[in-house]
Amino acid sequence: MYCKFMPEYQKTLKKEFLKVKRSVSGLGLFTTKNIPRGTFIIEYTGELIPTRQTGASGGKYLFKINSRWAIDGKGRENLSRYINHSCKPNCEVQINRRMILIYALRDIAEGEELSYDYGAEYFLTLIKPNGCKCPYCQLRKLITS
Repeated sequence: MYCKFMPEYQKTLKKEFLKVKRSVSGLGLFTTKNIPRGTFIIEYTGELIPTRQTGASGGKYLFKINSRWAIDGKGRENLSRYINHSCKPNCEVQINRRMILIYALRDIAEGEELSYDYGAEYFLTLIKPNGCKCPYCQLRKLITS
């Protein structure tokens, strides 16, 4: 994909375009600038660890790359760890070798929280038992109750 703001695979949009603040799900990552569809936003960074060690690490910012590797994104410098799950996301994840790259799935308006779908396994084990807290599901819950 082509990035209008910077060359492909740089670490992130300029940091002033991204801001961590309170959201429905706790802390979230928000944009301070309009982001066009298809734009590379940020790389999910951290320590590369074997998936067999993910249970022992107790990490809550683990991102599984494949059956052998995961990235532990616990470091606060990893702003992408604040991107929350949504059942109707505005971002998508692309895995390129051992890099986790996050792109705009659609045009994203200034001030909007960034989100992507964490996937079926994560949803079924960690989200569904407690109910999804994403803005889309919260709104749907209000409308149907």
